[in-house]
Amino acid sequence: MPSSLLLEVLFIFLFSGVMQCSAAVDLLFLIDGSHSVGKGSFERSKHFAITVCDALDINPERVRVGAMQFSSTPRLEFPLDALSSQQEVKAKIKRMVFKGGRTETGLALKYLLRQGFPGGRNASVPQILVVVTDGQSQGHLALPAKQLKERGVTIFAVGVRFPRWEELHTLASEPRERHVLTAEQVEDATNGLLSALSASALCTAASPDCEVQPHPCEHKTLETVRELVGSARCWRGSRGSKAVLAAVCPFSSWKRVYRSHHSTCYRTTCPGACDSQPCQNGGTCIPEGLDKYHCLCPPAFRGEANCAPKLSLECRIDVLFLLASSAGTTPEGFLRAKAFVKRFVQVSLSEDSRTRVGVAWYSGELAVAVPVGEYRDVPALLESLDSLPFRGGATLTGSALRQAVEQGFGSAARTGQDRPRRVLVLLTESPSQDEVASPARHARAQELLLLGVGTEAVRAELEEITGSPKHVLVYTGPRDLFHRIPELQGKLCGQPRPGCQARSLDLLFLLDASISVGPENFAQMQSFVRSLTLQFDVNPDVTQVGLVVYGGRVRTAFGLDTHLTRAAVLLATSQAPYLGGVGSAGTALLHVYDKVMTVQRGARPGVPKAVVLLTGGMGAEDAAVPVQKLRNNGVSVLVVGVGPVLREALRRLAGPQDSLIHVASYADLRYHQDELLAWICAEARRPVSLCKPSPCLHEGTCILRNGSYRCECRDGWQGPHCGKRSLRGDAPKARGSHPEPAEGQQPYPSQQPPRRPGRPGH
Repeated sequence: MPSSLLLEVLFIFLFSGVMQCSAAVDLLFLIDGSHSVGKGSFERSKHFAITVCDALDINPERVRVGAMQFSSTPRLEFPLDALSSQQEVKAKIKRMVFKGGRTETGLALKYLLRQGFPGGRNASVPQILVVVTDGQSQGHLALPAKQLKERGVTIFAVGVRFPRWEELHTLASEPRERHVLTAEQVEDATNGLLSALSASALCTAASPDCEVQPHPCEHKTLETVRELVGSARCWRGSRGSKAVLAAVCPFSSWKRVYRSHHSTCYRTTCPGACDSQPCQNGGTCIPEGLDKYHCLCPPAFRGEANCAPKLSLECRIDVLFLLASSAGTTPEGFLRAKAFVKRFVQVSLSEDSRTRVGVAWYSGELAVAVPVGEYRDVPALLESLDSLPFRGGATLTGSALRQAVEQGFGSAARTGQDRPRRVLVLLTESPSQDEVASPARHARAQELLLLGVGTEAVRAELEEITGSPKHVLVYTGPRDLFHRIPELQGKLCGQPRPGCQARSLDLLFLLDASISVGPENFAQMQSFVRSLTLQFDVNPDVTQVGLVVYGGRVRTAFGLDTHLTRAAVLLATSQAPYLGGVGSAGTALLHVYDKVMTVQRGARPGVPKAVVLLTGGMGAEDAAVPVQKLRNNGVSVLVVGVGPVLREALRRLAGPQDSLIHVASYADLRYHQDELLAWICAEARRPVSLCKPSPCLHEGTCILRNGSYRCECRDGWQGPHCGKRSLRGDAPKARGSHPEPAEGQQPYPSQQPPRRPGRPGH
């Protein structure tokens, strides 16, 4: 889904679904169209007005909307009684043309004092005036603003560009912190305006859970200040005297600086259905009202709840889930365990499945809710799960294990070759209060496979119960728990599925093709990469694979989005060239950072990204900074160092996560495939940021919002990813003014201050 469409959906939800203004009210937009505002900010002002209209129930009996533009003189764009629908008003605002001229805010206010609200209902309904300006008026406005407010008009002052906040405060109604906003942050300003109207019962929130809350905010402005730079020798004399004196004179310069003024803003916040980011594998969460949502899933995951992979079990096994329901586990932990088992059943069992499931729960005593295989169908099993109550009490895991072996498998416990493999899956977050080693040995002696699922707090105990760290699944939080389902399925069927069980991943191999490696060893690296690629589902919706080689130069053999199938990746890997020459791992990693692992070159927002560097270690001395740049940008880097001695330069690249594998020789690479796959799959489960690497072009700023992102473009660029040049720039600056410097820019190199510019618009 295009990001611009997603933002529009979220936007309409936020202001049309959460806040709605349906009272009888006359609302007039008074929009600054002077040269000091400029065409660019004028368009932003229009966008703000259109956004506010999204939350207004516009019709002749309820909300009426009109618009005026002012500069040297006020101009009525359309009166309050001219348009009767939201679509008509938004279309009319969109067609407003920039006027230009001086900033005569006072004249526009006096016009309203004389004429009233054009097409309005003569103060029989509340009157709201929304003034959108940079606050640089050429005339006096305090008195007409005061007179309008005395007539009962509520005035909102909305700043654009770098406004004069003191003038906006003069315009705005009390309390000023609720009536002064900035249009540079459209969504925030719209929320602030609607929140203020809700305080007077003109707007209402759709949910009682929504609250208007204060929070700290900043108002920025741009000021020209004089700064003492130093002193210099100068000569001074007096008229009528031949005496000339040497003196030290101050040396000053002028510069424009950004200033921030701390304030308090009031905004309406509501709990969102997409706040927990429930959609997996690159799916996009679309809210439907306040508490519902649906996921837009990539093709490989369509039709599945939350875009989760449906990986049905193909082996013949009997599985008993044993859930801790003690006080140490807590009601929340017990609910998480039940939800995990329910989700496992939903994605793993089908009508023709050869897997049978049972459920038991325990605290001081064991209770078998469903013996293995003794349920009518999957819906009946899920209904039994829902009815399990939390019990509390002591955590006697050892006793529960002994009883589960005897009671949990019910009539499914057959003997001989006819008996399927039996597995007991223990889910707990609380350490046991009785001895577990002996009951666990007894269970394993009965040919039960014991698997443990729990938090870090019980890892050691689960390893003791199951007899192996490989039989323990540790999760860090509720979302991570559900991501363990594919891993559990692999352990249940005795052979892990290849790769990362259809997890989305952008994977890049970076191969040392320098003279220190040699063509024969390079060929062995190619063979190793081909073998690894066989373990992944290569397609644009699941795993993308790229390859870069480096020696005397760096070359992209193929990018992440070049080949769409595994067969094409295998062929292209075989054709990757051996380069020779002296290699630089640092240069190669910078090439990956700038030209490969970017959204513009095929990397996908919201998908984990991993780089595997295979090298003999020569030429890695300059790689520490580039590898950290990649990691800071959300890209995981694993270093595979080959050679009898691990070079110190490679140790420095491992980073705090110790992402380093040492291989004695190139011929031994194949023995480390499982270790490398485990690292890659662990990285594929990492939480990721949609803004790393940034999808915004031309130095645009990526801003996260409600499970998605938007790009805030620099001047001269526009579009969802700042990829289009603006067709119309801002209006020419006032004569004598200076271009706005970047923050921290050096002052104007002049001993004297620049000539004071004329008022904007003159």
